[in-house]
Amino acid sequence: MNIIVCIKQVPGTTQVNVDPETGTLIRDGVASKMNPYDLYALETALRLREKLGGSVRVVSMGPPAALAVIREAVYMGADGGVLISDRKFGGADVLATSYTLCSGIRAMGDYDIIICGKQTTDGDTAQVGSELAEHLGIPHAAYVRELDVEDGCIRYISNLDNNLVTARVTMPALICVDGDINTPRLPSFKRSVEYGDCGDLIRVITLDDVEDQDETHYGLKGSPTQVERIFEPDKKKEKEIFADGDLAVKTFEILKEKKFV
Repeated sequence: MNIIVCIKQVPGTTQVNVDPETGTLIRDGVASKMNPYDLYALETALRLREKLGGSVRVVSMGPPAALAVIREAVYMGADGGVLISDRKFGGADVLATSYTLCSGIRAMGDYDIIICGKQTTDGDTAQVGSELAEHLGIPHAAYVRELDVEDGCIRYISNLDNNLVTARVTMPALICVDGDINTPRLPSFKRSVEYGDCGDLIRVITLDDVEDQDETHYGLKGSPTQVERIFEPDKKKEKEIFADGDLAVKTFEILKEKKFV
């Protein structure tokens, strides 16, 4: 069972500046961590390997600093990892990001299952996993909270708002897991001492290593959507308190006055 887990390095704080020209986050000098939902994805993969055997590799797209989360994944139990890193990949929207991950995963070789967290805490789009599956031409399932592998199929339960859906997909397939699926383990100090910087276990893939080397398919050039402006909402502390009378009528009058209704 060959499993690939997509992980991402995200800011460890909400105090992040935005590049006014590109609309992308300025990550330099900002404390970072592994995307919390990716921890559930990695734990899911490790439990499948414990049950079925095989290997667990992680893949991340980002600057060289993202090597830190790949090392963390190895300390947690992953067999190795790949960092997809090239300046020409920078500034990608969800479409270009998913295509870049697709190109990198194809360069990694065969796989049976790709596991992603349901979304990232910096983008919150929850789109990359499904788009990646479409690029790869494999079935996918989202918001998975339970799964089992049997006879070349993944049987799963997805949490879709007010309904639980039970279904199955044939492998190879991609699944995006929810936070209800498990409790992630902590990195092993013993493995951190044993593998150190994980130099022999991590491979870096650049544009030169992928099959499609057309620069217009990656980064800002390959992004059909652009962020026009990102800004913090105005914070106002003014308030009015109504204790008596018809509160519904007063609320309606205020909304009407401000032309919300």
